[in-house]
Amino acid sequence: MQYVLALLGMVASYLMIKHREMIGDSIGDAQWMRYVGGVYNLIVLIAVIFFFWSVAVITGTSETFLNPILRIIPFATKQGVPL
Repeated sequence: MQYVLALLGMVASYLMIKHREMIGDSIGDAQWMRYVGGVYNLIVLIAVIFFFWSVAVITGTSETFLNPILRIIPFATKQGVPL
């Protein structure tokens, strides 16, 4: 099942890049999007993240890929919360 979702993520990332103008026009432009290059660049960045996540799931390296993010967020560790 995870491979199917990963393949769907790859297809979704391709479609997001291909139809970024249509998606960007439906989302609209916000002030905070200008810091990342505008709405179209934000869609491309999200599509690239989807693609790399999909490749990481297929190759089995998603834990290594997400490890820096898990180190930044303190509540995202696998350790149990002490009572």
